[in-house]
Amino acid sequence: MTTRAMSRPLLTVALLATLAVAFTSVPATGEERAAAPVAGASGIGDPYWPLDGNGGIDVRSYRIANRYALGTKRLSGRTTVRLTATQDLSSFSLDFLLKVSDVVVDGVEADFEKTDGGHELRITPAQPLAAGTEHAVVVRYAGRPAKYSYAGQRNWLASKREVVTMNEPHMAPWWFPANDHPLDKAIVDVRIRVPQGREVISNGELKGRRVGRRTTTWHWRADEPMVPYLAFFAAGDFTIEKGRHRGLPWLVAVSQRLSERDQAASMRLMKKTPAVVAGLEKDLGAYPFSVVGGITTALNPGFALENQTRPTYPAVGAGYTSLVVHELAHQWFGDDIAVQQWSDIWLNEGFATFMEWRWAETHGGRSGASILRSYYDNVAPTSDFWRVVVGDPGAERIFDSAIYGRGAMTLQALRNRVGDAVFWRIVRSWIREQEGGNGSSAEFEEVAARVSGQDLGSFFTAWLRTPAKPAATADNGLA
Repeated sequence: MTTRAMSRPLLTVALLATLAVAFTSVPATGEERAAAPVAGASGIGDPYWPLDGNGGIDVRSYRIANRYALGTKRLSGRTTVRLTATQDLSSFSLDFLLKVSDVVVDGVEADFEKTDGGHELRITPAQPLAAGTEHAVVVRYAGRPAKYSYAGQRNWLASKREVVTMNEPHMAPWWFPANDHPLDKAIVDVRIRVPQGREVISNGELKGRRVGRRTTTWHWRADEPMVPYLAFFAAGDFTIEKGRHRGLPWLVAVSQRLSERDQAASMRLMKKTPAVVAGLEKDLGAYPFSVVGGITTALNPGFALENQTRPTYPAVGAGYTSLVVHELAHQWFGDDIAVQQWSDIWLNEGFATFMEWRWAETHGGRSGASILRSYYDNVAPTSDFWRVVVGDPGAERIFDSAIYGRGAMTLQALRNRVGDAVFWRIVRSWIREQEGGNGSSAEFEEVAARVSGQDLGSFFTAWLRTPAKPAATADNGLA
């Protein structure tokens, strides 16, 4: 609280002394009493997953030092979480599933317990944390991640020869304690120790290897902050290739557990990565990160994922350039600009799918307008495809095909509505204004209206908020 200086008559020394005694004997009340430290909330406030993220903290960095035994699928290690308290805290939480043996805050042992079905690691430091202060939290742990589940998901993908930590919207709590929500990006530094002769791939740049008698520790670090679920590591037997393309360093890897034919095809696909980035830059502007790459696993995730700087892929062959386009478009839409809440997921998947359409359009395929029209004409009004509320689909439908397809349709319809030149100004403005942060549907709608100078309220209502097929009108970008 601040107060203004007021003019007042001079007081005698005796009167001042009397007033001092009187005021010090009266306890502070209301706003004058310092608020007691509170327990930080167990969630950051996302209605889809109330336990995702945590209240009262802002993480600056994770320094992860893990050991992984491929044969037993056991992971052990410690993570140093550097965070800032955003309110006076008596305790706070991190999202983590494995068994914890020790927690230290600023060099002093802290009390801890698992709550909310074992997903929340509640930490009570020896002294409360004051708002605005920075702290180092070291968590030690061990366990078999495959034993654990959260929100109905068992996300540990591993054989006795290979592991890859790829999933969305949750992955981090299976291998490091995190503030697990897109609203809290942080620098991620990863050291993974594996048996001698195995490779480890992760985000960012390989900083070095330390070779021991029986193990090798691989050290990776990404220069730019990332959302926790985008951090990953893969361990096993991989062929690694690297280089530079127009000054951008690239590194790709392919599992040696694949057949020789699949290895060769996968490597051809992975090596398309730098050229795809250069193609996307023509529409989207400079690639947002300092390195790029990709990795193909021999495991069967059933999907690819946009892990920051180095997407992960199943073995699909050399011809799936569109999949690489999709995951690299996510480096702008989903990674550099993360969602504000999970209800905004169409901004990730709709943009990545639209950029697949754009790639086809500029590489001898059908135009985006033609693809939009084909979708519209061939999906019946009674289809479930139209019943999803794209702008707020609910947790159980965030990866429904409509989020991808109708999301891309929304963008192409907007392009039809405002014209090509204005549309790309909207996209570039969105990227520039949200750079490195988070974005919501409401914010994108505001940018589109401002840049185009048009009232687009009914347009976005039809495409994003109405569980029905939009009318084929010029206002909806369909005439």
